[in-house]
Amino acid sequence: MLKTFSIGGVHPHENKLSANQPIQTAAVPEKVVIMLGQHIGAPAKAVVKKGDVVKVGTVIAEAGGFVSAAIHSSVSGKVAKVDSFVDASGYAKPAIFIDVEGDEWEESIDRSPELKKECTFSPEEIVKKIADAGIVGLGGACFPTHVKLTPPPTAKAECIIINAVECEPYLTADHQLMLEHAEEIMVGVHILMKAVKVNKAFIGIENNKPDAIKLMTKVAAGYAGISIVPLKVQYPQGGEKQLIDAVISRQVPSGALPIATGAVVQNVGTAFAVYEAVQKNKPLFERVITVTGKSVAQPSNFMARVGTPLQQLIDACGGLPEDTGKVIGGGPMMGKALVNTDVPMTKGSSGILIMNKKEAKRGEQKSCIRCAKCVGACPMGLEPYLLSVLAENGNFERMETERIMDCIECGSCQFTCPAKLPLLDYCRLGKGKVGAIIRSRQAKN
Repeated sequence: MLKTFSIGGVHPHENKLSANQPIQTAAVPEKVVIMLGQHIGAPAKAVVKKGDVVKVGTVIAEAGGFVSAAIHSSVSGKVAKVDSFVDASGYAKPAIFIDVEGDEWEESIDRSPELKKECTFSPEEIVKKIADAGIVGLGGACFPTHVKLTPPPTAKAECIIINAVECEPYLTADHQLMLEHAEEIMVGVHILMKAVKVNKAFIGIENNKPDAIKLMTKVAAGYAGISIVPLKVQYPQGGEKQLIDAVISRQVPSGALPIATGAVVQNVGTAFAVYEAVQKNKPLFERVITVTGKSVAQPSNFMARVGTPLQQLIDACGGLPEDTGKVIGGGPMMGKALVNTDVPMTKGSSGILIMNKKEAKRGEQKSCIRCAKCVGACPMGLEPYLLSVLAENGNFERMETERIMDCIECGSCQFTCPAKLPLLDYCRLGKGKVGAIIRSRQAKN
């Protein structure tokens, strides 16, 4: 019997329209806008100014704190300005604008296709190289990887868990990455194991990717301590806490970090980026992204540079369909509608979903019938209908008591609600307000 997590979950239509589409190298744009806040934590601080000449891989911003990440140029050319730009959220944020001239890479980057298996670096050297390369979690949260690899002294890592689930409908970037770069991923996993000083790693893959499971199992046989764990298809299995539950049957306590279970979770794309950073001296300035949708002429997977305008990738798939109703950054469950298609790609850009007008239209809201479907679907054991009412009425103190900060914003509640209530919207609103209250309280103390 296939493993899965123990509480809640839903099974939306998979719609993996771009599955088995080879990864194409996206064209280098004429101009890029590289945001300084591409990760959880403090935004990076620009170390370049107008007129500076940069190459592909040049450091253009340094980490702005312990929980932060360096940023590197994804192109070669001249810095046009350091200014603000409207990002995917619709707010103006600091960014570096670069006019592209050619495609000259830093000489320290090893661009050869040769697989480099042996890692001679110490754990401390590995973590430093990962930090220097600006690696962040590529599953969506964008947590700086070097921070995850240095847990507090009171916590001890027992294993690495690799998230190769890709449970979000439509997205296929991780799936295709496994099919084309299985060996590099395994070396990356081995490096992560060495960094946190463990001898076990588990790679969780949902059972709707049998070709990836077969290939990764075959390749993993050549690497000590790495096991492939086929998982039942269940959303949101890619959530960190749900994946830990599914793979090693341990639950993260409320308010605790995943390391409390002894597991350090990393995305499969992050493992590939770690291989490139440690073995090839390549910073994180490009990633695989899926562009898809039922009306898209050619759903595709691209290896694209950070800072590329999303419209350029959409054009490469045939352009915006006439019946476009909404463009989502990410997948349909956890992704967010974009304010426009000129926003730049970031390290966390896993997909662009173009929804037609029929799909994009929300159903008519009705009164809650107290069916409790949202409670049964919540993978965190919360009561979304109650949290929604509390948020609507501004009762944020009660929301904190009802564990709103445990919400992972997966959207399972809203997906399953027969009354079509905007449960996720209210939970996000309340979580943001409660988070601000908690930070303010901690600052006073």
